[in-house]
Amino acid sequence: MLRGKHRVLNCYKEGEWDKDLCPDPATCSSNCHLEGISQDQYRSTYGITTIGDGMTLNFVTKTQYGSNFGSRVYMLDDSSHYKLFKLKNREFSFSVDMFFMPCGLNGAVYFVEMDRDGGLARGNEAGAKYGTGYCDAQCPHDIKFMDGKANIVDWNASHDPPIGRWGSCCSEMDIWEANSRATAYTPHPCSITGQYVCDGVECGDTSKNQRYDGVCDKDGCDFNSWRLGARSFYGRGHMFDINSRKPVTVVTQFITEGNTDDGALVDIRRFYVQDGKVIPNSNVSLAGLAPENSITDELCASMKAAFGDVDDFSRKGGLKAMGEALDRGMVLVLSLWDDAEAHMLWLDSNYPADRDVLAPGVSRGPCRSDTGSPAFVREKYPTAHVSFTKIKYGAIGSTFGSEEDDDGLWGDDRRLLERLHGTGHVHV
Repeated sequence: MLRGKHRVLNCYKEGEWDKDLCPDPATCSSNCHLEGISQDQYRSTYGITTIGDGMTLNFVTKTQYGSNFGSRVYMLDDSSHYKLFKLKNREFSFSVDMFFMPCGLNGAVYFVEMDRDGGLARGNEAGAKYGTGYCDAQCPHDIKFMDGKANIVDWNASHDPPIGRWGSCCSEMDIWEANSRATAYTPHPCSITGQYVCDGVECGDTSKNQRYDGVCDKDGCDFNSWRLGARSFYGRGHMFDINSRKPVTVVTQFITEGNTDDGALVDIRRFYVQDGKVIPNSNVSLAGLAPENSITDELCASMKAAFGDVDDFSRKGGLKAMGEALDRGMVLVLSLWDDAEAHMLWLDSNYPADRDVLAPGVSRGPCRSDTGSPAFVREKYPTAHVSFTKIKYGAIGSTFGSEEDDDGLWGDDRRLLERLHGTGHVHV
């Protein structure tokens, strides 16, 4: 909550900035401060609860002041710094329960190149402890403070969510964007380093027809099994290779040239573990595309050509640029959200809406195109939620296997050996 520093007043209320406290960006930042919340308030206000070795994010949380829709949390290394993950020549895995995630919602696990201190060195007085400094490849305009200044210029309170003139950009690696009907993993490289405050064309705003003129690749190179022709791979029920009605472990490997920490990123691979079985990612199954099952520069270029999409991924440096961001270190984000801009059609339905639904790459999932609006999902699915557990990272091949391999007390010697060889386990 934003409060006045010297008076018990809200600097920001119901989508609007207080005109007396916030006449301009610098004065607003001087007059206002960000309040922290307790663990109980995470649950009661934002619908976030811990569960053993993970957490559950609830979609709609009602309070006496109104309703909260979705949430976003970051992993800390200590009380003042985010944990930076450097994942080249490493793998990252987690388990997820998508049973209560319908069309139109997105339970996401991803990495962004936020500052480790949450922006303290840029003039932000709150920092990572208060969850500040967010950025991603969409250059979001709804971030209220950037580089120590309030984002109040050209503030549009009628937009959902309310937005300002500036955007907060950085490289983004989407490990898991999904509901129970569709899923994708996507690298989004940028031409800038670290968090960057954009203004004007460099933000790449779609509404201004400048999407491909900005500093970040907003489309990314998405591996969506349904979009790539494998329509029986992921979905609700036993007829799918990955049954989203059951928990599943998701494994992502960042393969480098020469399999070294210093090598360029050349491949991003995916595996799943469900019901005690290791399941490889689906193969591309579309005419004119090689039957690959991982993200490479070659597959990305051929997909863009086959789908008639702008290849901004290559323009922004492709996997090499994504690997450089991973080298610098990226912050882990978990979120649950709905989509006021595109109603999540880009993930689970037909998109873009003005393209022939039979054209290659347009169908992203089986969901109807008229049921993804925030108004619809908030009314119909208020109890939707997603649970993330067993978050791990380490050497290639070290974090996953058959679920039957977890042999508890009797496996202590084995697990100790793995730890000595560099397996890291992260608990949230």
